[in-house]
Amino acid sequence: MFRSIVALWMVYSFVAGATTLFATLPANAPKPAALYAHHCASCHGTDRLGGTGPALIPQSLRRLKRDHAIAVVTKGRPATQMPAFEAVLDADQIESLVGYMYRPLFGVPKWGEREIARSRIVHQPAPLPAKPVFDADLMNLFIVVETGDHHATLLDGDTFTPIHRFPTRFALHGGPKYTRDGRFVFFASRDGWISKYDIYNLKMVAEVRAGINTRNAAVSPDGRFVAVGNYLPHNVVILSGEDLRPLRVVPATGFDGRSSRVSAVYTAPPRDSFIVALKDIPEVWEIPYRGDDIARVDVRRIAVEHCLDDFFFDQKYRHLMGATRPDPEAAEAPGGQVVDLDRGAVVASLDLAGMPHLGSGIKWDWKGRRILATPNLKTGKVSFIDMDTWKTTAELETLGPGFFMRSHRASRYAWVDVFFGPHRDKVHVIDKQTLTIAKTLQPEPGKTAAHVEFTKDGKYALLSVWDLDGAVIVYDAETLREVKRLPMKKPSGKYNVFNKTRFEEGTSH
Repeated sequence: MFRSIVALWMVYSFVAGATTLFATLPANAPKPAALYAHHCASCHGTDRLGGTGPALIPQSLRRLKRDHAIAVVTKGRPATQMPAFEAVLDADQIESLVGYMYRPLFGVPKWGEREIARSRIVHQPAPLPAKPVFDADLMNLFIVVETGDHHATLLDGDTFTPIHRFPTRFALHGGPKYTRDGRFVFFASRDGWISKYDIYNLKMVAEVRAGINTRNAAVSPDGRFVAVGNYLPHNVVILSGEDLRPLRVVPATGFDGRSSRVSAVYTAPPRDSFIVALKDIPEVWEIPYRGDDIARVDVRRIAVEHCLDDFFFDQKYRHLMGATRPDPEAAEAPGGQVVDLDRGAVVASLDLAGMPHLGSGIKWDWKGRRILATPNLKTGKVSFIDMDTWKTTAELETLGPGFFMRSHRASRYAWVDVFFGPHRDKVHVIDKQTLTIAKTLQPEPGKTAAHVEFTKDGKYALLSVWDLDGAVIVYDAETLREVKRLPMKKPSGKYNVFNKTRFEEGTSH
C-alpha cells in the first residue's frame, strides 16, 4: 500500500510540479494556514515555495511591506494574474493570511549542486540520430506552449499543421530556448525544472530541477551551457547543455554581501556571455561562456541605479535597456536605465510611461534612425525611444496596458495586445513608419488575444487566443486577413526557430 501511495505521489509531482505530498491541510489546521490552502496553494504552492505564482515566504517578500501585501491580496495586482479577494475574505481574514505568508518556514529546503545533481533524469542515455523523423523546413518550425493542459505542440510553419504534441512540466515560464541548429529546445518551469527536448527525434532527452522557484533560463547558441536564474534559492545555476549536469552554482550576492532573487538571465551571443539582472540589488552581471571552463570564469559586476526587473538589448548587444518594477512606496516609477556593457556603466535614463515591459521590446528603422518600441504594463500606451539619443520620440495611446509586442524585418506592421483590462480581446496593428494604429482586430470576442509570432519570412503572423478553449490564429501579415485557426489549450506563446536563433529584430530575445 505504501509503495502505491509513493508511486502516485511521484506521478503527481511530475505532472503538477508538486513539492509536498499533501494538497490539503487537516480540519484542525490553524485558520491562516487553512485560508492559504484554500485560496492560494493552487498558484503559490502548497508549501509556499511557488508555482505559477511566486514563493510566499519571507525571503521572497523582503521588498514588500505588509501593508502593501494586504492591499495586493485585497485589490489584486495590476499587470499580473493576481486576483482581488475583497469579495470573498474579510479584512481580518486577509490580515491573518498575509501574516501567515510572512511566517518563516520550519526549514527552507536546501537546493544546491548536490540536490540538483540528484534530481537529474536522463531519458535518452544513448545519442539519438541526427536526422529528423519528419519532413519540414527545420528553421520554420514553431513550438507552441499550451499552458491549459501543460503540453507543447511542434508546428510546421509552412503548412500550419501540427507535427507532434507532447507533455511538459507544470507552469512553463520564460519561453523555450533553442540551440542555433534548431535541433534541441530547452524549457523552464516555475518550480525549477529544466527540460531538454530533441525536436529531430521528438523525444525528451533529460530533465533536472535547477531551483525551487525559477525565473527563466538562457542557452548559449552552441548549446553547451544553460543558465538558470532563480528566485529561490537566490542564485544562477549553470548546467551542461549536453546532459543537464550542474557545472556551477553562483550565489546571487551583491557587492555589500546582501542576497537577491535573480530577475532575468539572457544570452548575449556577440559577447559570448550570459547577462543577469538582480531583483533586490542594483547590479547587472556578465558571465562569459567562451572556452570550456565556465566553472572558473569571473563574474563581471556592473552597478546600476535601480534594481532591474527585465531588459532588452540593441542589435550589437552593447547596450542593455532595463526596466524597474516600481517601489510600492515610491510616488512614481523610476522608468528605465540604459547600461553600456562595454563601459560597465549606466549612460542614460529612459522616460517611459506606466511600467514598461522591455522584455517584450522590439526595434526597427524609422526616418533614418533606430527606435525601440515597448508596451506598458500599467498604462495604455506604446512608447517609442530613439536609440541614439535615448529620448522618447512618440507615444501611442492604446485601448489598455499591453504585454507582448512583435514584428518582423519584412513586415510593415508591429502588433501589440491590450492584455490587461476590459479590451483584452483586441489587438492593435501599428504602422511602423507612421506610428499609428492601422487596424484593431478582435480575434475572438470575450477571450484574451495575445502574443504574436511571425513565420521565418515574415509573411504570416500567428496570434494566440488565451483560453482553455483557445486557438492559434494565422493571419496574412500584409492583408491582415485570417488564414487558418488551430484549436489549442490556452496557447500562451509561439516561438519560431529561425526568429529566435537568429535574434530577429521583431521578436524578444
